[in-house]
Amino acid sequence: MPTRLVHLVIDAVRPGPLARFWAAVLGWQAGAGGGEEISVEPAGYRYPDPVALPLLFVGVPEARAGRNRIHLDLATQSAAHQAAEVQRLLGLGAVPADIGQGDVPWVVLADPEGNEFCVLEPRAVYRDTGPVAAVVASCRDPAAAGRFWPLATGWVPGHSLGSPGPASRGVSLRSPAGVGPYLELLPAAEPKAVKNRIHLDVAPFAGDDQAAEVTALRAAGAVPAGVGQGAAPWVVLADPEGSEFCVLTPR
Repeated sequence: MPTRLVHLVIDAVRPGPLARFWAAVLGWQAGAGGGEEISVEPAGYRYPDPVALPLLFVGVPEARAGRNRIHLDLATQSAAHQAAEVQRLLGLGAVPADIGQGDVPWVVLADPEGNEFCVLEPRAVYRDTGPVAAVVASCRDPAAAGRFWPLATGWVPGHSLGSPGPASRGVSLRSPAGVGPYLELLPAAEPKAVKNRIHLDVAPFAGDDQAAEVTALRAAGAVPAGVGQGAAPWVVLADPEGSEFCVLTPR
């Protein structure tokens, strides 16, 4: 079996407060894990059910530098809901963010550590995703990234960006169960310059072989990556665009 997507990992100088912020944003719970590693997931969630993608906040000493290449898009159900959500999130500690978006129907905010995220206008395609509509990754070549990430995540082509093809502005993927958020690979002009502050974790299924899956991912274009992980049970790779991700132990 291929690996499957199991976490979205967010580096944080203060993982506890940031985890609590995002738990309040999403209506989820901050709990499993402690100290420098705290997870946020829906109440009653059965890991790693694709109905949601848990967030894992990991403590790091360095503050955020530069714009993130991965961010979250949040779903809303109506124009009134979008407006109310923006006000609620500002009350929780989010701040308006300008990333050059111009006059768009979505609202760009940043969390207390500066991580940008979008509160989308209502879109029918996201009505069944839960609070997170999509995990959005900036790519120099979305088509090439779109050939790699189905193998790494176990996800299949989605329909959140419209029909695939030359006219599409990116690549959409979703769990084959048809639940949970989308993974959207969108074009970006700037190349990756620093270690990603937010990254994906994938894992083999229980009973599969981690080393064999790492070999398969390297054959598909991934390369080893050093981020100071030391002797860890996971393996850090980078995708064909240089974005780091972790291959965890089977689960």
